[in-house]
Parts: sequence; C-alpha cells; structure tokens
Amino acid sequence: MPIKIPGNLPAAQTLEKENIFVMTELRATTQNIRPLRLLILNLMPTKIATETQLARLLGNTPLQIEMELLKVEGRVPRHTPEEHMLAFYKTFPQIRKEYFDGMVITGAPVELLPFEEVEYWEELCRIMEWSKSHVHSTFHICWAAQAALYYHHGIQKIPLPEKLAGVFRHRLTHKRSILFRGFDDEFLVPHSRHTGICREDVAAVPALKILAESPEAGIYAISTRGGRQIFITGHSEYDADTLATEYLRDKKAGLDTPLPVNYFPNNDSSLPPLCTWRSSANLLYSNWLNYFVYQATPYDLHNLQKVELPHGQSNP
Repeated sequence: MPIKIPGNLPAAQTLEKENIFVMTELRATTQNIRPLRLLILNLMPTKIATETQLARLLGNTPLQIEMELLKVEGRVPRHTPEEHMLAFYKTFPQIRKEYFDGMVITGAPVELLPFEEVEYWEELCRIMEWSKSHVHSTFHICWAAQAALYYHHGIQKIPLPEKLAGVFRHRLTHKRSILFRGFDDEFLVPHSRHTGICREDVAAVPALKILAESPEAGIYAISTRGGRQIFITGHSEYDADTLATEYLRDKKAGLDTPLPVNYFPNNDSSLPPLCTWRSSANLLYSNWLNYFVYQATPYDLHNLQKVELPHGQSNP
C-alpha cells in the first residue's frame, strides 16, 4: 500500500522514480479504508530533502499512510521556498484539535544551545505535551530525542569533545524488542551530532528502556513502555550523500569538523560514499508503523489515552 501525499509535493516525483508506491489525495478518496494519520514536525533546515527521506521510509510498508507536515510558527526557513511552506505545511493551532496515529519529530541544528534558548522551545514543549493525548506513538529523531527526553523525563544532554559524525556499528541491548524484530546481530546507523545523553541518566528512569546502542556512538534507541514514545539518537533516514553534504558544507564554512567515520571509501572525501544502512532503516520504520502504530492504535483516534508520566516524575 502507498503513502498518501499531495500530488505536487516534490517528494512525489522523486519517490515515483524510485518505484515507491505513492498515492495522490484524489485517488485516496476513492478507497473505503481508514489510512494511518501521520504527522511530521519538520525542524530540519533542508525541508524538502527531509520530507523525501521520511516519505521514502514511511511509504515502504503494506499500510496506507496519510502524511501531514507541521512547522513551528514565526520561523522562516532560509533553505526552503516560501511558497512550498505555504502550500504544504500547517501550524500547530491548525491541527491541535486533531488526532494522529503516529508522529515524527525531526532533528534540528541547534544542539549547542541550551534547550530553553532555542527560539521555538516553548512551542515545541506545547506540541510535545499535546502529543501525549493526541498521538498514539511519537518517534523522536536526534536532537528531538534529546529534547523530548529532557522535557518528558528530565534527562539533560551532554556536550561531546568533538562532533560525532559517521556510520557506526550497533547491537541490540534489549534483544526481544519488536522495534528491532528482524535486525541482524550488528547493524549500521549514521550519526551527526555535537551532544549526547548519559546512559546512567536514562537507566535511572524506570519508564525508559534502552533498546540498542553502540560502543562508539552510545545509546541509539530508547522506548517507553508500549512504545508511546520512541527516542532515536541517530539518522537512519539519511541519504547516502547526506553526511558528505554536511561535511563539505562545514569545511567550506571553515569549521574544524572531523571526517565522518566509516563513511568515505578509504577515508577519501572525493569518493562517493556507499549507503550501508538502507535495509535496517527501512526495517526500523516498518516495525514502528506495524507494531507501535497500526496494531496498537484505536480505530477511533478520539479514544486515545493520555500518556502519563511515572509517579513522582514532573516536567522540568
């Protein structure tokens, strides 16, 4: 089954060329089924690239997905045409009375700022609080995972000695996790971040379970009971050249950025990198949609129950 997106969204043409089944809104209205409603809060500066990456993964399942795009208010993206934002994105007041089977909150290049100094922090907090009662399962990526762990569970991020960039080997910590059903004993994931989270801080919260981690990159996947909240510290959605684009951009800007680890052939940045994480990325998103969204969400989304924090836990 396809992912349902606006027919004129740039991702539609890209995915059709890749033989990924895309259904336009017009055709979807003729089907007498309820698609899964998925909301994507896109905080990345490269909006169109991120939309396409996520739509590619979300569309590679036997489920029909209805994708809605959300932006934060009062912020004008520098790398995305204004007409694109007006045509395809909604604001929180426009969707706050709606309910969704799943939600994805992307990363953002604001890691070096304290959370409270991020210009849209208060709005993001309102959205994260709203998600507890209006979204069945929320999937947080990279900085959004750190932000959600801080907001929901009081876990502070920690600065890294240098930027963590590259493709790293991971193993399952919780080997019976259905989020990682079908995964190999080792799997690869790209990371690109300046901050991390302390394992001891996560382990101290009874509501959280560590699912997978890496000796070099640290914790990769965390879940609450039942998967209502999932936190992913890496970028499984990245294209083959995304880390290269980031690296060359930083070098051009004169930043002292490390060469991504285990990425360029022979560590030669002039050679095109290989994508070694595509299969595990597809399986990750398929498992999330199947086990934590499709099989668990109520048919009537108004019957969603609010996610409660553990006894004695409060928002910072």
